[in-house]
Amino acid sequence: MNVIDHVRDMAAAGLHSNVRILSSLLLTMSTNNPELFSPAQKYQLLVYHADSIFHDKEYRNAACKYNMALQQKKVLSKTSKVRPSSTGGTTSAVQAQNLPSEIEVKYKIAECYTILKLDKDAISVLDGIPSRQRTPKINMMLANLYRKAGQERSAVTSYKEVLRQCPLALDAIIGLLSLSVKGAEVSSMTMDVIQSIPNLDWLSVWIKAHAFLHGGDNQRSINTICSLEKKSLLRDNVDLLVTLADVYFRAGDTKNSILKFEQAQMLDPYLIKGMDVYGYLMAREGHLEDVEVLGGRLFNISDQHAEPWVISGCHSFYGKRYSRALYLGAKAIQLNSNSVQALLLKGAALRNMGRVQEAIIHFREAMRLAPCRLDCYEGLIDCYLASNGIREAMGMANNIYKTLGANAQTLTILATVCLEDPMTQEKAKTLLDKALAQRPDYIKAVVKKAELLSREQKYDEGIALLRNTLANQSDCVLHRMLGDFLVAVNDYQEAMDQYSIALSLDPNDQKSLEGMQKMEKEESPTDATVELDGDDMEGSGEEGDLEGSDSEAAQWADQEQWFGMQ
Repeated sequence: MNVIDHVRDMAAAGLHSNVRILSSLLLTMSTNNPELFSPAQKYQLLVYHADSIFHDKEYRNAACKYNMALQQKKVLSKTSKVRPSSTGGTTSAVQAQNLPSEIEVKYKIAECYTILKLDKDAISVLDGIPSRQRTPKINMMLANLYRKAGQERSAVTSYKEVLRQCPLALDAIIGLLSLSVKGAEVSSMTMDVIQSIPNLDWLSVWIKAHAFLHGGDNQRSINTICSLEKKSLLRDNVDLLVTLADVYFRAGDTKNSILKFEQAQMLDPYLIKGMDVYGYLMAREGHLEDVEVLGGRLFNISDQHAEPWVISGCHSFYGKRYSRALYLGAKAIQLNSNSVQALLLKGAALRNMGRVQEAIIHFREAMRLAPCRLDCYEGLIDCYLASNGIREAMGMANNIYKTLGANAQTLTILATVCLEDPMTQEKAKTLLDKALAQRPDYIKAVVKKAELLSREQKYDEGIALLRNTLANQSDCVLHRMLGDFLVAVNDYQEAMDQYSIALSLDPNDQKSLEGMQKMEKEESPTDATVELDGDDMEGSGEEGDLEGSDSEAAQWADQEQWFGMQ
């Protein structure tokens, strides 16, 4: 047993820091005395040394060392005879066969480049491996890189190759479906294994559910997943529950989405996947304290995933700290450039900070990654409307409507744009009526219809619409809008009750607070006159108290100004 064998055994045992020190010393010895190790042994040393550096997450250094190993491998392949060495004698044919795989070294280089965001370099390295020599993990990495680079045809080919070698590679199946490959074609690639292995009959239904999901047919996807989830063998499967929660979210069913996320979280307290969407929904509903707790818990599980950063970003965004939300969104994208929720968070923060053109870039990237998620399009449309690009917004809304069909969500998006142009108000009304006919409980459609009724001063119709919706679900915006309508018909007491309910659901809802304060101001002048009319007010010492009160208020104002600058 020679010294190289000891290095190899330590590497196999996971003693990476030991390997790094020893291999570094041995490589220096080899540089000073080239005859000390054979080309094969030097190749081994370079690979083991690079592996130890990779383990220390020094990816640029590791890529450099792996490339040095490949150069050494070229020298080795040109050597017809293996030279004897002073440390281990002649390397046998068996030892030569045990050399680290050149293909594996290239994969490691590509992995380094991927982590360093050098996707083109990673593709170049993997493209250099002949097709017949590509392992499933190489094809999977290539497929993901091709997809990210927009090379969809090459991505499809690579995903199919993964399935040919590993027909139960479910992530590759999702990859194909996301690239618009028909569910029937994907299912046919797994048919042999489904028929040959017992208890795999659920797989064809699973593929069908994801085909509906990536085809934008959310309702059929929900129905199919529910049929799977009810089967005794797959009941309480966390992955299915998270997928179901995500589809409910895409369908605009916030209540059921949150319910399924909570169910999945109870089954797996260390769950990270999908928690960014859950955190966003909770923040949007005004449960900021719960969001803060969720973010802290996920950071304790792992701070190397995008999800906890997105959750904290949502907490900041709905707390109106947009600069911090922007930073946290950027950090999440740094960890996972494919995180749609991180892109949406950063885009929304940029939009609210007035940096609309930058926001558009992020919404477009989110749209490219998730072409069936309507919230990506909504963000982009909001940006167009914010910059008076009604024509661009209308074009986008019409495109969504034609591509994904006339459902409650697409009808509402198109109506939202139509509401911005006085010439298309009637069309907006027709679209909203159609949306509510399909889904009377769809909150976004109810809100837009209420806005339209408010413009037309049809307050009684608005009150009836909002009461009917609130009979089945409670929502901060709906309660606040009902308060506004009640103020318009002079029903101040119930309006105050509605504002109070809205604030109990979301204490940070500024519009509800403003509505309540406006009503209090309208009532206060009469009360103040009654109190100040008494003769006993003179000389009672109240003036001195009031002066002290003004001074104290000034101090608080100074402190608030100081805090605002932090």
